[in-house]
Amino acid sequence: MNPEIQVQPSPISTRSAATMPETLHESCLPKQSTNIKKHQKATNKLGLLPLVFLIYFEVSGGPFGSEQTVQAGGPLLAILGFVLFPFVWSIPEALITAELATALPGNGGFVLWADRAFGSFSGSLMGSWKFLSGAINSAAYPALCADYVARAVPSISSGAPRVATVTATTVLLSFLNYTGLSVVGYTAVALCAASLFPFFVLAATALPKLRLRRWGKIAKDRDWRLFFNTLFWNLNFWDNASTLAGEIDNPQRTFPRALLAAGLLTSVAYLMPLLAGTGALDVAYSEWDSGFYADVAGMITGHWLKYWVEVGAVLSAIGLYEAQLSSSAFQLLGMADLGFLPKFFSLRSKWFSTPWVGILTSSLISLGISFLSLEDIISSANFLYSLGMLLEIASFLWLRRKEPRLKRPFHVPFRMPGLIFMCLVPSGFLIYVMTLASWKVFVISGGLTLFGSAMYFFMELCKSRGFLKFTTQGEKVGEVEEEEGKPNEA
Repeated sequence: MNPEIQVQPSPISTRSAATMPETLHESCLPKQSTNIKKHQKATNKLGLLPLVFLIYFEVSGGPFGSEQTVQAGGPLLAILGFVLFPFVWSIPEALITAELATALPGNGGFVLWADRAFGSFSGSLMGSWKFLSGAINSAAYPALCADYVARAVPSISSGAPRVATVTATTVLLSFLNYTGLSVVGYTAVALCAASLFPFFVLAATALPKLRLRRWGKIAKDRDWRLFFNTLFWNLNFWDNASTLAGEIDNPQRTFPRALLAAGLLTSVAYLMPLLAGTGALDVAYSEWDSGFYADVAGMITGHWLKYWVEVGAVLSAIGLYEAQLSSSAFQLLGMADLGFLPKFFSLRSKWFSTPWVGILTSSLISLGISFLSLEDIISSANFLYSLGMLLEIASFLWLRRKEPRLKRPFHVPFRMPGLIFMCLVPSGFLIYVMTLASWKVFVISGGLTLFGSAMYFFMELCKSRGFLKFTTQGEKVGEVEEEEGKPNEA
């Protein structure tokens, strides 16, 4: 391990990464934290298969929660939504992620991109928006697991038993995350197989009962806000895995392939039960609320499949929590490597090389939020995520103009007018979703944004006064030069 160095105030300590010369900055990307062994074995890197399923759980985790598209618009609009919406939202977001994650493959992902494009304040604010959004979202998953367990054990549905159950669930799932990305990745593979398989059974048993005319129906009373919010919730977060880019084996090749495979898997996960349920059943659209797929399985196949789907929902929640926690923890590590957070946040486990400080911090925040009323807070998290995505899109376009010669192993095959057109629809949709927010959401989101801005200036003050230890660009240059001067090891 590298010994921590006391950082003295100097011009370079507060210098934005965006001001570094291009060739120098590329050599100093925070691909992994400085306190990890330099010559880490390749077997510790994340491969294609586990990355596919981590991205799948970052984005989807299965069709659970997508039922409300039918309630809001009817079968035809729901089917069209999951067929067409990826082309105007998911694919542009995935393409942006693929280009930037392969061009700048360091831990921190979108934080690194915003910092490179617009400077340190934008990078820090991006980090605040995305981290708060992710921590709030992940808080719902241990609580969801506890709610499902309470169906079998009613005594833990409230009070101290529920608090103990949520806390124990959070601790166990966080410890699993601590054991390493590869373990989490292959656990995600198993969780996906176990949670999706009942829907393959559902689709097979629904075939004799399908009536194609049912797919063409539209709800009389359409709720566009619910419809678009549900689509948006179920088809975003493609960029979250970018915070792990420094841990991926050959990210320039692996990341685009993983995004494509995860996109296909996600489409199948949503469309298969949707087509089966709406084509085989003729029920009131108001019945299609969150959790209704378990009832669909019971009505079409039998109660045994209903229970299996409910167990699948718990397994999916576990996968969602693990993927989100990994993203949040490595984001904090990446921000420490960039000098936005104290060097303490880049500490890794000696046994598993995982960012234990990031895991602990993210878990404690999520645990605290899990006991609160989440309706307005979760809406605020979505609002912050939208702000972050707008900054991410702007970073993508600006880097194309600012650094046209930046090596991009994956290159979106459009010139600037085409890129602007590709980003126009997603940007418009983000703004539309934000206009649907209530005044409480605006107040909470504004307060959290002010908090993120204040944190940036507080960290800058700590740097200038030497209160805390930070990684600086000068320190990175020295480490790179020291490493390049050593002979290659077998």
